[in-house]
Amino acid sequence: MLRLTSRLLSASSSTPFVHDVLVIGGGHAGCEAAAAAARAGASTLLLTHRVDTIGEMSCNPSFGGVGKGHLMREVDALDGLCARLCDLSGITYRVLNRSKGAAVWGPRAQIDRKIYKRLMQREILERTDNLTVEAGAVEDLVVLDGEKPQVQGVLLEDGRTIFAKTVVITTGTFLRGEIFIGMESRPAGRIDEKASYGLSNTLERLGFKLGRLRTGTPARIYKNSIAYDRCEIQKGDAEPSPFSFLSDKVWIDPEKQVPTYLTRTTAAVPKLVKDNLHLNRYVSEEINSPRHCPSLEAKIIKFSMQNHQVWLEDEGLDSDLVYPQGAGTYFPPDIQLKIMREIVGLENCQMARPGYGVCYDFVDPRQLRLTLETRLVDGLFLAGQINGTTGYEEAAAQGIVAGINAAAKVRQEEGMVIDRTEGYVGVLIDDLTTLGTNEPYRMFTTRAEFRLHLRPDNADMRLTEKGRQWKVVGDHRFEKFNEMKRRFELADQLLSSVVQLNGKWKRLLPKLPCGEGGPLHQASSGLDLLHKYNVGLDEICDVLPEMAEFRGDRRLEERLRIDAFYRQHNKKLMEQMNAVRKEAACALPDDVDYANMQSLSYECREKLAVARPQTLGAASRIPGITPTALVELLRFVRIRNGAGYALNSVELPSN
Repeated sequence: MLRLTSRLLSASSSTPFVHDVLVIGGGHAGCEAAAAAARAGASTLLLTHRVDTIGEMSCNPSFGGVGKGHLMREVDALDGLCARLCDLSGITYRVLNRSKGAAVWGPRAQIDRKIYKRLMQREILERTDNLTVEAGAVEDLVVLDGEKPQVQGVLLEDGRTIFAKTVVITTGTFLRGEIFIGMESRPAGRIDEKASYGLSNTLERLGFKLGRLRTGTPARIYKNSIAYDRCEIQKGDAEPSPFSFLSDKVWIDPEKQVPTYLTRTTAAVPKLVKDNLHLNRYVSEEINSPRHCPSLEAKIIKFSMQNHQVWLEDEGLDSDLVYPQGAGTYFPPDIQLKIMREIVGLENCQMARPGYGVCYDFVDPRQLRLTLETRLVDGLFLAGQINGTTGYEEAAAQGIVAGINAAAKVRQEEGMVIDRTEGYVGVLIDDLTTLGTNEPYRMFTTRAEFRLHLRPDNADMRLTEKGRQWKVVGDHRFEKFNEMKRRFELADQLLSSVVQLNGKWKRLLPKLPCGEGGPLHQASSGLDLLHKYNVGLDEICDVLPEMAEFRGDRRLEERLRIDAFYRQHNKKLMEQMNAVRKEAACALPDDVDYANMQSLSYECREKLAVARPQTLGAASRIPGITPTALVELLRFVRIRNGAGYALNSVELPSN
């Protein structure tokens, strides 16, 4: 008999199951996993070190952004928690990238930590049926031996054994976690919270390949010690956009939003950093840190420029603390304070708590299925930073998928898999399980080949019915979704069916932006008026009586306009993809200098340079290589071979 753990059951054991799903960890992945499993009808237990830290925002006081906001909308489309709670706890809302196409808009909000945490605890402790919560530290897994090892529950530090049909591990940075401040280090998963060693040992004994990653969080500064008049103010949107499809508006009055302030480092900061690197053990560790969210010292080592941006973000309406986004530094506290005081506006700042770095174990995610169930142990699921990701949003996205599939496993049903063409959640999981990671993985829109389709505005159209199929979407959301879908399809049909010459439209709508020099002789549909000529939906309702029921529906108007704009581009995208598929066997030269192919994005150039695919088909299978990039490769090969460019080239927007 193969000994898997010290808590091994024989195949003939009769297991007294107490729970269907057991979730370890009360962070963002754990909360979404537990709530999803419970919504899907599974008897669920959430185990956490401390109940009072459920929903803790342990690093930045914000959710969303470009790529990350897409994930939040998709979690919400599956009836997840975080987006709804952000609409009830945000203090500043902004949509990033508004100047670009809607496919890369990034909904983002600064969040009141206390309010969010209180709301999450209310959801988990009071409002979710089928879910119970206990405090306890997991020391080991209980695994049933057999042809395929099968998880049966957990053993706690206090000696108790809790049996469950499936287990979801969402331990964040706690697996053999170690905190660094200056040259000092101590075991911890978060400040003042002890690390977990038993689970790391168990996973290694089970045969899992583990690695180490690192991340960190900056100092917290007292608000009243900042000279805001020396910083650049940035206010929230005048009309805040909710995260959740269930929210008609956010909770805070737009005029009462708390602004963010932009400041910069000065010439003294690089010298301070370089002079004191010998006092920073975190920097000297041979462990990968987040490339796209580096510490201040990492930025200064890599980039010679002196002025690095720092964003000052309030931690809450009644908080006296500010989070200096972009100024994470892990020197001894006295050096941290000196560095902070060389940032414009922070010359007299006082630190409430120094920043710190944390190193922790993660499991190579290539050992997972697309359902996030492990390949080595049946019924064991992993989600969040244990899979090598960073960020609340990436954790929440994995958590909801793991919870859904743990519940499906209990029902003996096939798990839910989200394809790369269906959502950023699918891109995230496919990247992890196919490629693995050697640094904390962060979501970007450039990772998605079909980002013109995977937009924040249509996440519910893509995923809500799928979530309903796996029993995780509740009646209220599904009813509201069906009504929205009915109105969208009816409005789209009516607008598309009314086609007439622009001259006639001009007589009905005198302000229509086409005149003597314009295409009055051309025909347009009502839908064309929306997305080509930016005519308001209410104006169209004035001249098309059949559209009367849609008057005043601003969200529907935005959906229709965005969808109509991208519809033609998605059609061209598929034409390009079909052309590329026909040329899949086209050989790519070994000596291609991808770094100098300026027609490709930096992300595509970097991935192609590393992978060096031998054919166009091989290039198409590299996650994140866009259809437009593939067409450019084909164009390059044909020109190089003297064959010209035979494809019907179609211009696509980059976003």
